[in-house]
Amino acid sequence: MKKIIFAALLMLAPLTIFAQQKFGHFSMADIVPSMPEYTTAQSELQKLGEQYEADIKRMQDEFQKKYEEYQKEQANLLDNVRQRREAELQDLSQRIQQSAQDNQQAFEKARTEKLQVIYEKVNTAVKKIGDEGNYVYIMDTSAGIPYISTKLSTDVTADLKRALGI
Repeated sequence: MKKIIFAALLMLAPLTIFAQQKFGHFSMADIVPSMPEYTTAQSELQKLGEQYEADIKRMQDEFQKKYEEYQKEQANLLDNVRQRREAELQDLSQRIQQSAQDNQQAFEKARTEKLQVIYEKVNTAVKKIGDEGNYVYIMDTSAGIPYISTKLSTDVTADLKRALGI
């Protein structure tokens, strides 16, 4: 009889241990936009984007001016001068395209770097809450997790916002 009771307790032990585990969840998409660092980063990125747009616009205006001058004078130009002007226009057009591509890459790099700092701050806060609350897992629901039971998992969004000073 003692063996049967002992065996039954052994079978229920994993369920008891599992029931004592704490799980948490939050949505990064709800946290990040409310952070002051995010607002600052967005503002800086907007200024950077405007600067890049102004640079491209200046180059396009220069191209348009030279192209219009070329069209006015084209009929009266010697062949070698006309070919040189066409080569200059083509070179300027290629530089505009290259600058636009370089600006896009630089913008994406700046965006990634700024967001990485923000995500690291959130992850540090998640780890702190996890340690302090003895959570086994804290999952980001915006990462595409198809289902999280709200009965078995605690929403730690408010704790995270408090830890981040939001």
